[in-house]
Amino acid sequence: MEQTTITLYTRKSCPLCDKAKSTLLELNKEWEFALEEIDIESSDELTEQYGLMIPVVYIDGVEAGFGVINKFDISNRLHEKKANFNS
Repeated sequence: MEQTTITLYTRKSCPLCDKAKSTLLELNKEWEFALEEIDIESSDELTEQYGLMIPVVYIDGVEAGFGVINKFDISNRLHEKKANFNS
């Protein structure tokens, strides 16, 4: 199975983003994935696209959540991905 990549769109001084990152780092102890963090303020296009939604989490390019990131939702998405790969 190829490595899963979780992308976290975030910005500085964002308490929800900090909490989402902490949740993802906790999940990374159970699930093997690469965590990519992108600051939306690095691009006007990203700021326009995600400005009101952050944090936003993608799993292998598919949106998995935004705003309040729920550990169980992300874990379920990772479990589904693994189950689909193994079937």
